[in-house]
Amino acid sequence: MKTKLRQLMVRLYAWRVEGRLDPDRVPHHIGVILDGNRRWARAAGSTTKEGHQAGAAKIEELLSWCEETGVRVVTLWMLSTDNLLRPQDELGPLLTIVEDAVRDLAEDGRWRVHHVGALEALPERTQKVLKEAEQLAGNRDGIVVNVAVGYGGRQEIVDAVRSLLDKRAADGATLEQVARTLTTEDIGEHLYTRGQPDPDLVIRTSGEQRLSGFMLWQTAHSEYYFCDVYWPAFRKVDFLRALREYSARHRRYGQ
Repeated sequence: MKTKLRQLMVRLYAWRVEGRLDPDRVPHHIGVILDGNRRWARAAGSTTKEGHQAGAAKIEELLSWCEETGVRVVTLWMLSTDNLLRPQDELGPLLTIVEDAVRDLAEDGRWRVHHVGALEALPERTQKVLKEAEQLAGNRDGIVVNVAVGYGGRQEIVDAVRSLLDKRAADGATLEQVARTLTTEDIGEHLYTRGQPDPDLVIRTSGEQRLSGFMLWQTAHSEYYFCDVYWPAFRKVDFLRALREYSARHRRYGQ
């Protein structure tokens, strides 16, 4: 009885918070660091695999909340380059869960799926799933869902610079010419998220207060919201609180 009453109170509170959101101040692009699956599993007496599965199941809920509130781009950090160094007995099941989650997003019919990350660093099977997801759901009109798999912020900048140099070399430019004319816009055009707006808001769950290299270039002017809840336990009310706090901030862009 107490649990049901508490759930009702949380829903009523979420409804109240949502009703007070200013639709003109909702972030267009949200980045989410999906952190805390393993700690949630330990606290719940579950296995690591079950924690990752619970985290994957939460993604559809998040995207539905984003759709309801007018968010247009969502970047989900699902697997970092550092995660690829985990023991194989954990990494193997984790990759399968990530692949299933990406496949489900593409087959849902509502989302536009785009991979961000170092594709060549991933196993061939995972590469295939990501490519097929983009082919199936890369040109829809729904929310753009960037699935950051095999992603590292430093690696993205390295890849962007390498891509830029390759292109300029193909155009006949010398290294000296590139160095003399290089701009931040040039590098931005070669990022994984080229053509997209930078994140307005970055949410990290689990209580950790660091970015861990997430979208280092794109988040120069982003607002951050750190939530103490582990990712599988993240609720709509937690999401709405993040949006409420974002809408109350004054973004100065260094001015």
